[in-house]
Formats: sequence, structure tokens, C-alpha cells
Amino acid sequence: MQLFDKTLGDWLEYWAEETPDREYIVYSDRDLRFTWKTFNERVDNMAKGLISIGVTRGSKVGIWAQNVPDWLTFLYATAKIGAVAVTVNTNYRSEEIAYLMKDSDMHTLCMTDGVAGSNYTDIIYELVPEMRATQRGKMRSDRFPELKNVVYIGQEKYRCMYNTAEILLLGKNVPDNEFKRLRGLSNCHDVVNMQYTSGTTGFPKGVMLTHHNITNNGYLTGVHMNFTPEDKCCICVPLFHCFGVVLATMCCLTHGSTQVMVERFDPLVTLASIHKERCTVLHGVPTMFIAQLNHPMFNIFDMSSLRTGIMAGALCPEELMRQVNEKMFMKLTSVYGMTETSPGMTQSRLDDPFEVRCTTVGRNYEFTDVRVIDPETRKECPAGVVGEMCCRGYNVMKGYYKNQAATAQVIDENGFMHSGDLGVKDENGNYRITGRIKDMIIRGGENISPKEVEDYLYRMPGVKDVQVVAVASERYGEDVGAFIIQKEGFNLFREDVRDFCKGHIAKYKIPRYVFFVDQFPMTGSGKIQKYLLREMALELCKKNGIEIL
Repeated sequence: MQLFDKTLGDWLEYWAEETPDREYIVYSDRDLRFTWKTFNERVDNMAKGLISIGVTRGSKVGIWAQNVPDWLTFLYATAKIGAVAVTVNTNYRSEEIAYLMKDSDMHTLCMTDGVAGSNYTDIIYELVPEMRATQRGKMRSDRFPELKNVVYIGQEKYRCMYNTAEILLLGKNVPDNEFKRLRGLSNCHDVVNMQYTSGTTGFPKGVMLTHHNITNNGYLTGVHMNFTPEDKCCICVPLFHCFGVVLATMCCLTHGSTQVMVERFDPLVTLASIHKERCTVLHGVPTMFIAQLNHPMFNIFDMSSLRTGIMAGALCPEELMRQVNEKMFMKLTSVYGMTETSPGMTQSRLDDPFEVRCTTVGRNYEFTDVRVIDPETRKECPAGVVGEMCCRGYNVMKGYYKNQAATAQVIDENGFMHSGDLGVKDENGNYRITGRIKDMIIRGGENISPKEVEDYLYRMPGVKDVQVVAVASERYGEDVGAFIIQKEGFNLFREDVRDFCKGHIAKYKIPRYVFFVDQFPMTGSGKIQKYLLREMALELCKKNGIEIL
């Protein structure tokens, strides 16, 4: 096993030469298919088109779109010429995209027309009103002086925007010399992707990731799952997030596997894509697996082709892991990490015993040093003692863009990236994540892990999904609150939940406050925003006349 010094472009060209006619990207719902050769040719032409509008080495190119067919074309095109792809959360609204464009020094923004409830074109015209009276290629913005182009990903035409067809046409007229020059300067240690942290607290920060970071993390992820060119990975997680672009795309890129894409997560489209294409791999966050398992048409689809996948992106309930293994015939693995570690720090392996894959996040990636460190003493914790999950190695980010102070806060003098997550290592070297340091509930001096209470409540009949958070308490400082999404046909009450817990978990861990909701507030990458649930708890108590003790 080894680390590679290849760039994204090197890997793409390798497979285009090695297996030119094998399918690389498939959209089953519209029967759109690219082989490695045809996709590589499209990428080269797109790269030359970007050069023609001024994109060059170091330029920041935003991609603001769901998993549309040319999302990956723009990613690889920027990579080949040394530009930096800035992945944009599809749920961003006006002020969020404005912040990101300004903070990243964005040169070119590639975007679709938006998602439900958010029209990207309207937002951009509002932020850059100069576009309404300017020809494309001549953009000047007082608010965003670095922004020179907006590219519409599609065929429609908008004032002051190029569209995809026009960029490809411009590319055909660009001599190869400049493309080859920039291509030749590419280095595996160049920053290739900037991903902005979810921003559940504070302003998002641009995480600078290199070719070496993400390709090797993807490669090792695939090794742990026995990936080969015969595999077909169904990708329904968003590409703007590390889960999608690394654990899925980079995994497929480095093993020559096929990507079966889902543009926007829909449980029915995902199940149908797996069935039709005979997918062997499926990745998802817990809420995605819950949606598929609970879909009324689940049983009509054949899942027998699936052999493995990843559940990650949030703390994974043990009971849900078991259900997926049993009902979808998959040997699920779990990856733990963060954007700043590319993202994988630990992963359970395909050949691990069922209990290890179901109850832990596995052991550290090769070529990394993962430790559980005491947040106060900064000393490594022995096995069985909870501390902060920390990592150093090839996978640690280059830093936060233009923010050395924030970088120094999370990467210590010994090169360890501090995650802010609580974890514990067992005697076999496998890790369990017990929660976030800031999510820990401290009730009258007793430390309570939200995940422990969540895992127990998942066993209760009628509970489809649950999140446990701290609720401010005058008596105890904090108390336990549970937000529950019920399964169809159930009508649970607060006392039903408390009765289910009595005698089975410690009294101080039993939720005092129980709220039944239809959905949880989430980031665009599928992470549940617990800080908003804490705020909701206080609002619901006040609204319903519930006394906060």
C-alpha cells in the first residue's frame, strides 16, 4: 500500500488510456452516459474554454449546483489547469453566497438556475446589478472586484453570462499550447479544492485541500472496501461536500469505478438507479438511508447487487446500521473525519466483524496518526478514556484560506488537527465517537452523551429518527431534550417516551422535554444543526406553556 503523487488530471488520463470504453459517469434516470475517454475529452475542451475567459493557475472557480452532469466536468477542468474549484453549498442564499464570493476571491462562478425556493440567477443579478447592463466577458463589480465571469451550467442564455455550450465552443478555438503549459505546471501538492465549512457556528472558513489530500484519501477509502473497476457506486450525496467529492468521486477516480449519479437526493430515484444499474456500492448520511428504508415502494426494488457502502456525515445510529445491513444486503462501513482532514481519519474495514462495523468508526487510515487527546492536558488518553479526536498526516488540510489565526487554533504545534469531537479508542484500536465537545449535556454535574440516549430511543417502536440536545435549565444548568420524527401510523406522547426509558437508562439521562417534529433543520450537506434544535426547544416550551425547570 502506498500514497500516490498523482493529480486529478493524472488519474483521469490514466483511466481514459487504460479503460477508454468503460463507463465512468452514468445518470440512470435520463440514460446519460460518459466513458472515461469521452469524459476526459469533454474536460479538456472545458478547460480550454475556461482559459479563453481568463481562468488560469490559482484562479478560484465556484461551482454552485446540485449533482448535474457537468459538475464534475468543471471540477476536473479547473484541476487540469491549476485553478481551484470552490464548492458551494446548494442551500446558500444571498448573503451566504456573497460572503463566499468575497472571501474566496472568486474569479468565475459556474451555476445552475437554483433549487426549490432559491433562484440563483435572481440572487446573482441582485448582488451584481452591473450584470444587467454589461456584456459577458466585460464584467466589472464594485462589490466583488475579483469576479470576472458567471457561467450558466445549461443551455439557457442570460445577460452577461456564458452558458456551457458557449464555453465548450470557445474551447475548440483555443490552441493547445496554453492548455499544455498550464497542465504541465500541475503539482499534486497544489490546492485543487476549497470547501467552506458548514457554518453551523460562526462564519464559514475556506478549507484548502490539495490533489494529494483528496486523491489519496479516496484511494485508501476504496482499498478498505475492496474497490475495483467493476464496481458501480450510486452517489446521492451532494458533490459540494467532502463526502460526495472525496469518499465517492475520488474513490471511484482512483480505482477506475463507475459513478451512478443522482442529481438531487430522492429515495425513489436512488432505489431505481441501484435496481437498474445493478450498483454495488451506496453512500449516504443516516437520514438518506432512513428515507429509503421507509419508502413505501422499497420492496419492489432489487437491492441484491449491493455489497458495501458508507454511512457517514453524522453520528450513525447502531440500529439503523443493522437495518441497512439486513434489508439492503450491504456490508456497510463507517468513515469518521471532517472537511479539514479530506475527510477520512478513521474507517471500519469491509472484513471487520459485524459488531465493529456497526458500533465503531473503525481504525485510523494508513499513513495517519490518530489520537484521542485530553482537551485540558493535551496528553494522549489511554484506551477506554474519552477525549478529543485529533489527527495528523497526509490528509490534513493546507489551512484555512487567508486565515492563519483560525488555522493555528485547530492545528497545534505538533501538526495535529483538533476536531472538536469526543471519541474513545478501544483495546483493538477501533474508535467510537461519543459526541461533540460543545454538544455534551452537563446536567447538574453529570455528563450525558446525546448519542447514547439517541441510540436507546431508536429501539422504541414508532421512532423513525431522533436527535437529543441540551435544553437550558434553571435547576440543573442543562437538561435533556429529545426531538422525534415518528413512523407513519404512530401517535406517541411524551410520557410514552419517558416510560420506555424508565428502568433502562439512568434517570438523569431520560429526556425531560420531548418534541415531535416532521423534520430536523439541516445543512446542505445533510448534517443536522443541533444548535437550531436547542433554540427550537426553548421556543416550543414557551409556545406550549411548558415550564422550564
